[in-house]
Amino acid sequence: MSGRRDAPLMRNNTQSIFKSRIAIAIAIGVFFGGVFAFFFPNGFFFVSSSAPILSHRLAKSISPVGSAECESSETINLLKSEFIAASERNTDLKKQIRDLTQRLQLAEQGKDHAQKQVLVLGDQKKAGPFGFVKGLRTNPIVAPDESVNPRLAKLLEKVAVRKELIVALANSNVKEMLEVWFTNIKRVGIPNYLVVALDEDITTFCEANNVPVYKRDPDEDIDSVARTGGNHAVSGLKFRILREFLQLGYGVLLSDVDIVYLQNPFDHLHRDSDVESMSDGHDNRTAYGFNDVFDEPAMGWARYAHTMRMWVFNSGFFYIRPTIPSIELLDRVAGRLSREPHSWDQAVFNEELFFPSHPGYDGLHAARRTMDFYLFMNSKVLFKTVRKDAALSKLKPVIVHVNYHPDKLPRMKAVVEYYVNGKKDALKPFPDGSD
Repeated sequence: MSGRRDAPLMRNNTQSIFKSRIAIAIAIGVFFGGVFAFFFPNGFFFVSSSAPILSHRLAKSISPVGSAECESSETINLLKSEFIAASERNTDLKKQIRDLTQRLQLAEQGKDHAQKQVLVLGDQKKAGPFGFVKGLRTNPIVAPDESVNPRLAKLLEKVAVRKELIVALANSNVKEMLEVWFTNIKRVGIPNYLVVALDEDITTFCEANNVPVYKRDPDEDIDSVARTGGNHAVSGLKFRILREFLQLGYGVLLSDVDIVYLQNPFDHLHRDSDVESMSDGHDNRTAYGFNDVFDEPAMGWARYAHTMRMWVFNSGFFYIRPTIPSIELLDRVAGRLSREPHSWDQAVFNEELFFPSHPGYDGLHAARRTMDFYLFMNSKVLFKTVRKDAALSKLKPVIVHVNYHPDKLPRMKAVVEYYVNGKKDALKPFPDGSD
């Protein structure tokens, strides 16, 4: 029992001695630290010459400052020039990359296009027996997109009949012809027609005569031509303006204003093609096409070369369905007219419709139909042929387009007198051609 009580006492004595020794060691360390701090305030390894060396280096760095500034200015200018040149090269390279990327994307889109079209339009089919195979003639219409022009979309809902309407562009230069144009449309009883007014005067004129009219939103590129442009310049605008009508899903019968309506044209359309147009031709050969033989005697045995010819479609009267090829046609023609300001819109219209694909050019894949040239009659047919033929003069055309003659207004009025009022001598004062 006594041994157990002595053990704690011994442990307490040992701990007291250990703590005393630590305290003594700390005190000795503090004492010697104070002594060294008093006798060696700058430390054991202090070098007194450091300040002069630093001053010497600083002086050396400051002494050539004038020449250094000059050299650095020249260097900066050189670097700036190199940077600008590199930026320009970089811009050119980016443009080349962008162009190449677009070309690659177009190439990929065109790859296997025919196969993709078959997949979209339906299952692949085997060819039928000889004489019974017919290709696809009518392209599907686009899905209407009212977001392109909500205001026009609302107007067309009121004006169009079965998603179709006649559209004419007009400015104040053709005001008198426009009056003859819409007066005869009303007389025939055609409800679905619309005037796209190219200036405020035409807007007011149409509203005063209860004629459906649409005033476009301002667009300086179009408005500058619309206000002061001549017949051909204004005619070229239609390819840009019509695009929205097609995007909205409407079939448009585009009409110049030098046209007299005698019947409802919608009763005489086939609607099996992307574009259905009247012709500038004056007989079966010129209107619908013929084999024209070119003679080159110097070729000897091969002197005769066969060519295919037809008179052009008239870009002042055509029906265009809301299909992808139709919209592509409008884009192509509008694009070329903007790049080639001296081009005639009718020539460009026909070139884009008829020129085939060839090296460096992808042709338009659009279906075309030529209208009956006796029903959709141009003024050459009327004044040169029909009025002089007893049988043909009894026919009543759907429209007469005074496109071959510059004295348009008096001839339009004479056409009305001849076909509407029955005055058989109304056309006699006019020559076949122009004076």
